[in-house]
Amino acid sequence: MTADVTIDKGNRLMAHPLRATVLGEVHARPFTPLETPRRILHFAFDTAGEAGKRDRAALAAFCKRRRLEALPDGAKQHRVVLGGATLRWEQHSEFTTYTWEMAAQGAAPFQPAAATLAAPMAELPQPGPVLVALDLHLLAEKKKKIAPAALFDQASLAVAENAEGDALFATDFKAGVSGFVRILCIDRSLGPERTGALVQRLIETETYRTLALLGLPEAQRLTPSINRIEARLGEVTEEMRRTDRLVDNHRLLEELTALAAELEAGAAASLFRFGASRAYNEIVQLRLQTIGERKVGGFPTWTSFLARRMAPAMRTCATTEERQANLSEKLARAANLLRTRVDVELERQNRDLLKSMNERTRLQLRLQTTVEGLSVAAVSYYVVGLFGYLIKGVHDEGVPVDISLATALFVPVAVLAIWWVVRRIRRRHIAGAD
Repeated sequence: MTADVTIDKGNRLMAHPLRATVLGEVHARPFTPLETPRRILHFAFDTAGEAGKRDRAALAAFCKRRRLEALPDGAKQHRVVLGGATLRWEQHSEFTTYTWEMAAQGAAPFQPAAATLAAPMAELPQPGPVLVALDLHLLAEKKKKIAPAALFDQASLAVAENAEGDALFATDFKAGVSGFVRILCIDRSLGPERTGALVQRLIETETYRTLALLGLPEAQRLTPSINRIEARLGEVTEEMRRTDRLVDNHRLLEELTALAAELEAGAAASLFRFGASRAYNEIVQLRLQTIGERKVGGFPTWTSFLARRMAPAMRTCATTEERQANLSEKLARAANLLRTRVDVELERQNRDLLKSMNERTRLQLRLQTTVEGLSVAAVSYYVVGLFGYLIKGVHDEGVPVDISLATALFVPVAVLAIWWVVRRIRRRHIAGAD
């Protein structure tokens, strides 16, 4: 709901319809104070498209069935207390998270197993495929210190302290037998507010790390196609150098068009995934910078570990996207060059065709002139014949006329008259055509 701004004497300034949304976004995901010790199970599910709507409806029905605080319409996050646990639900553009906060039941790290604690999730239908399953155990530091090397795989163990040195956190970024990635967080002297902030940043680091790496399989899927298109483009351009026949140019142009369509289809399908991977990777780096890690013993920090293991994957995604863009430009240039060659060849053929048409028109004009002369002679012959019959009839009636002389004198008159009539008819036809 948009809240107007009230000034003196009750006057109100109309607020922008998005003002409340923009102001609320800054406070959308506040840090939740946490008391040590705590056990936190965090899940992230793929809920792109209609799955997000179904998940929202399922959560609303769950809250109503358990008589919990109702899910507000349009809310992107919701927090409810369920027995001894607290459920925090958050919906994002392509995934939804469920975070269960509960009291730690034992002093030993990750005991009991996360699978036994995740039973409440069975009361809700699975929103979509699981992307993240995280088990974070928050413990207070004791006299007998916990050795992270005894809990995690040393080959991929990352351990660090926060900037102030009042917390230690460790993980090996590996999914255990039950499918959970485990994080151990030792609280030395944080306090509830700072503990909640640190735990949330650690959870977000693991969540967005996983989401960022979704671009790598997409890049690996597209690489064979890009390699094949690049190789075929080289073959086509080499063939363009050796041929100048129109039929071959048409065939090569059709092949280039097909290659460009295949490339653009792959680029369009991967556009969101690569863009999302870049954004998620930036979030991971920002979260680690905010924590301000300090090195512990001989173990790598989370930042150095992820830089070595995650950065190559991000570079692969960026390189694949760059190769798509460069290859698209090369295909476009090759197609334009080939299209120009085809156009020039067509213009040359059209020029030759017009030249042959002019030649045929000239021949037709000559033939028409010849036929016209013959037609004048033929018509004149018949007219002179008719005139001869007329003179002969006049002579037979007793008029003194020399038939041969009169016919001879009429011949040039008839020829000139017929020629003039034919010429005038032709000019009228030409004028009518114009």
